[in-house]
Amino acid sequence: MNYNNVTFEKAFGTFEQLTESDLPEICFSGRSNVGKSSLINKVLSRKSLARVSTKPGKTVTINFYKLDSLRLVDLPGYGYAKVPFAERDRWSDLMEGYFNSGRDIKMVFQLIDMRHPATEFDRVMLDFLNQMGMPYTIILTKSDKLNKAEYAERLQKITEELDYLANGIEIIPFSALKGEGVEAVREVIEQSVAE
Repeated sequence: MNYNNVTFEKAFGTFEQLTESDLPEICFSGRSNVGKSSLINKVLSRKSLARVSTKPGKTVTINFYKLDSLRLVDLPGYGYAKVPFAERDRWSDLMEGYFNSGRDIKMVFQLIDMRHPATEFDRVMLDFLNQMGMPYTIILTKSDKLNKAEYAERLQKITEELDYLANGIEIIPFSALKGEGVEAVREVIEQSVAE
């Protein structure tokens, strides 16, 4: 797969705007400011294809990127407390509509900040993916911000914290800074679309 052959295609802010799916899709999901855009840029060897911000809640649309014969889908972040209720409702309708619209979703990368226990929003999202029967992989972002002891401790604890939600699920530590996990993410993408 040629990861340089990628273009930003479109962004949608409401479910009604979504166009029909005509290609397999790989999704990136996670709370606000967990590093979805940074991960996408790193996997695609780009600096700013997906917009990165230090402020949470920057991605408020579903963003589609065309890569060869598939689409990468950057979903809006969840769990940002300062978002107004109307915005949360719009996000909820958008996400639920997206996942229930019969799209050819091959894989959901569920991003969790490795430095902290999974949030209640993370657990709800994983439970939702399980209920929907969606294939998913857990990506532990910001791994470079931990020392060796902290890294080992968080890696061991995350499966305990997620309990049945991570049972048999691949977990990939990832660093957009150092490139850890990039090849593993690419491998999952390629395996997912080959099946």
